Amino acid sequence: MAGNSQRRGRRLTSKASAPKGSGGKNKDSLAGRGRTLPADERPWHKGYSGTEKLPQRTAWKQDKERRVAAEEGRAPKIGQPGSKDTTWGRGGGRGVPVGRGASGGGRGGKPTGRSGPRVAPGRKSNPSKDSPELLVGRNPVLEALRANVPATALYVAQGIDMDDRINEIIRTAADRGIANLEISRAELDRMTGGVLHQGVGLQVPPFAYQPFEDMVAASLEQQAPLLVALDGVTDPRNLGAVIRSAAAFGAQGVFVPERRAAGITATAWRTSAGAAARVPVAQVTNLTRSLKACRDAGFMVVGLDADGDTDLYDLEAAVGPLVVVVGSEGRGLSRLVGETCDLTVSIPMISEVESLNASVAAAVALAEVARRRSVEL
Repeated sequence: MAGNSQRRGRRLTSKASAPKGSGGKNKDSLAGRGRTLPADERPWHKGYSGTEKLPQRTAWKQDKERRVAAEEGRAPKIGQPGSKDTTWGRGGGRGVPVGRGASGGGRGGKPTGRSGPRVAPGRKSNPSKDSPELLVGRNPVLEALRANVPATALYVAQGIDMDDRINEIIRTAADRGIANLEISRAELDRMTGGVLHQGVGLQVPPFAYQPFEDMVAASLEQQAPLLVALDGVTDPRNLGAVIRSAAAFGAQGVFVPERRAAGITATAWRTSAGAAARVPVAQVTNLTRSLKACRDAGFMVVGLDADGDTDLYDLEAAVGPLVVVVGSEGRGLSRLVGETCDLTVSIPMISEVESLNASVAAAVALAEVARRRSVEL
């Protein structure tokens, strides 16, 4: 009709509906989450071919696929466990060499990769400092329950292989009134981000650090005071390994800086195999000032360094009150910490290997200290 183009409220756009789609929202939600792992690197997939221990659920999937393929007269569509390296280079400390025979560097080389199982980036959330964490693994969970570590829930995978440890875990959790939740293995895989959990997880509140002054005082009450200090060790696996060595060789405590250093996380718990429940760990604001406080209290402060002044096997101070300082992965002892030490010690090595991992060097040093004390004391 003539004049309609001038009517009030006329349509100015096409009647066609808007195109359907997410508008890029789904793509944006994946930003920063890293690549999706291929099937042969996923422990929960039947195509898994990694070198980590094969989860029971995955083994069941692969057996089922073999049976179906045999009935249908075709090749099974499964992985070949053990044929693909899915770890980041064993040895802890992100595979970073430390100074020859030292704790953390000196003449060390470049990083060679990370350590531990390779899991899909972004699958495990990054909890806040004050949020609870999930402690996994049969030994860490059992040690934590034996040590009465506060816990809020116990997660057990359905169909888990029962052994003495699992029976004790379930019984101890029930005695303490901890909620026992049975969930699917797939759900436990999701909660742990693909890390091998052995079918059990314990939800624990944030780690309760020991006051530094109390730890020093308690150590001085022992016949052979021994503490371990970590100078900027950032890998929680290294921290857990050092705590485990400290427990094995009689140290009464470990202290770490609050900033730019690893704290006690579920990963550190798992690596320590529960030793973090038995060895006090303290966080200090200033490591240099804390080492000076140890010196004032009567400790000899010894730093592990590639170019140390003293051979570890000639460390006569090992029989007295001692603080062993372990340097960070890659750069070793910081300048101020090195200057604060009473002396620096190197570990003699007879091969062409340039370095030892930080946690390994700490274990070697603590073992020598324990040996000397067993002879002298």
